[in-house]
Amino acid sequence: MSVAWSGNAPPRGLTASLLDPLRRVGFWRFFAVCMGALLFIPIAVTLASWFNPDMEVWRHVQETLLAEILTNTLLLVFGVGSGVLFIGVGLAWLTARCDFPGRNIFDWALILPLAVPTYVLAFVFVGLFEYAGPVQGFLRETISSDLRLPSIRSTPGLILVMSLVLYPYVYMLSRAAFLSQGTAPIEAARVQGLGAWGSFFRVALPMARPAIAAGTALALMETLADFGAVSVFNFETFTTAIYRAWFGYYSLAAAGQLAALLLLFILLGLTAEKMARGRARFDQRQGGEITRIQLHGWRAWAATGFAFTVLFLGFLLPVLQLMIWGWGYLADFNERYLELVVNTLTLGAVSAVVTVSIALMLAYARRAQPDFITRRAVGASTLGYALPGSVLAVGIMIVFTWLDHRVADLLEPLVGDLGGQLLTGSVFALVLAYVMRFMAVAFGAVDSALEQIRPSLREAARSLGARDSEIIRRIYIPVLRPGLITAALLVGVDVMKEMPATLLLRPFGWDTLAVRIFEFTVEGQWERAALPAVTLVAVGLIPVIFLVNRTVRKHPRNQKPAAAEALQN
Repeated sequence: MSVAWSGNAPPRGLTASLLDPLRRVGFWRFFAVCMGALLFIPIAVTLASWFNPDMEVWRHVQETLLAEILTNTLLLVFGVGSGVLFIGVGLAWLTARCDFPGRNIFDWALILPLAVPTYVLAFVFVGLFEYAGPVQGFLRETISSDLRLPSIRSTPGLILVMSLVLYPYVYMLSRAAFLSQGTAPIEAARVQGLGAWGSFFRVALPMARPAIAAGTALALMETLADFGAVSVFNFETFTTAIYRAWFGYYSLAAAGQLAALLLLFILLGLTAEKMARGRARFDQRQGGEITRIQLHGWRAWAATGFAFTVLFLGFLLPVLQLMIWGWGYLADFNERYLELVVNTLTLGAVSAVVTVSIALMLAYARRAQPDFITRRAVGASTLGYALPGSVLAVGIMIVFTWLDHRVADLLEPLVGDLGGQLLTGSVFALVLAYVMRFMAVAFGAVDSALEQIRPSLREAARSLGARDSEIIRRIYIPVLRPGLITAALLVGVDVMKEMPATLLLRPFGWDTLAVRIFEFTVEGQWERAALPAVTLVAVGLIPVIFLVNRTVRKHPRNQKPAAAEALQN
């Protein structure tokens, strides 16, 4: 069936004949399909790397690294998954349904660790708790010179660090789910003779399962995508192996093969999340006033101690230590540091503008042509959040390397040797990776803001002869300005903190704060890494403050992160 052209009638003649296929498909559907294909292409070429393998390098990887990588990845997924579930669900239940000293503060403060990148908390913990660090040094001086704590650079240490940073994903969604249940289900369970623990495990927990599954999936996607923290702990995973294959063995094919295996892990994780959630959905209906469980005596102070310990280890301690270390290296605040800040802000701003602009068009497309193909294409465009930056970087590099060679072959008779690099190692490649990686973040914020505009407003404007471009420019953008700014802030901050994609794709000499942190931590210079790290933490507080205001204080029952909505859908 033909779809009417959106906007003015196309011109006659040659231009009209060229536009005929587009007119039949519909511009907005065509745009959504193109954006979905943009994400699919690097995924497809990454998987296709197995059809043209670098057997010599792969044989070496298989003999020396593969078993360790698989084992470590499984240990990390199981350990971090268990950690974020225990911390996130436990704290969510305490703050949502119980009353204890400090609850009103912990309600919102427990989201703050989300502002600390995993690689920052990792090097702070290693710098503090390693054998030569200040904590063990103090204990040896005050207790015993032979005292030696277990090494922080261990699998349990890494699991602890990542759990402390990633539990807020589970905490926020679980808390919203517990609040939305109201009092009636718990009271019904009590009438049936269930105690407090029975009501929690047999009623509240199963009802919150979709939210818990989505939050855990988000945390595990971040775990699989992590590069900085595992590098600090010298813990081999797929992301570190991809980096080694690329920059150590100089084999893009082997990096692609490893990225393809990591993709399989992610697909298995997403499938497991869908199965865990089943057919259940987020139920955001308000369930009536909540009667909180009053904790008394040691139980009340145990709840306070648990919440404070998590907050202290995940946010207060690293921020305090970074400030102490950074104060000692203020001399590094020089022209080179300002250049890093400018590069970081430039990448964040450009990527945010491009990503939010595309997200606005995708959200509009889903309303302008709300058919099956458009909806699926828009959904596919937002799946990049589930993909590690290293996987996207490998896919983009494979595609751009092929394009560079083809273009160089075509232009060589005219302009001579181009050196083989036009797109690879360019800012364009880096921004493209950011756009694909964080489209879900921008789309979720923009799409939520679009809900406040009634569809009848667009139809009224169309009836008056307004084109879609005019509707977006003169109606949608002014009304959606707060939501667009919020989306840009969320994307910009995520881009500034992104490490693996930046390391793999950045142009020569184009370093950022995240890259500088990596360079210092590789050399064990924890103190010198503090200044760029504290800058990133300060910037990371911007979206966290937004989440505090929106998720906890203003709408505690109805808010969930945009990325969670993307995974749910």
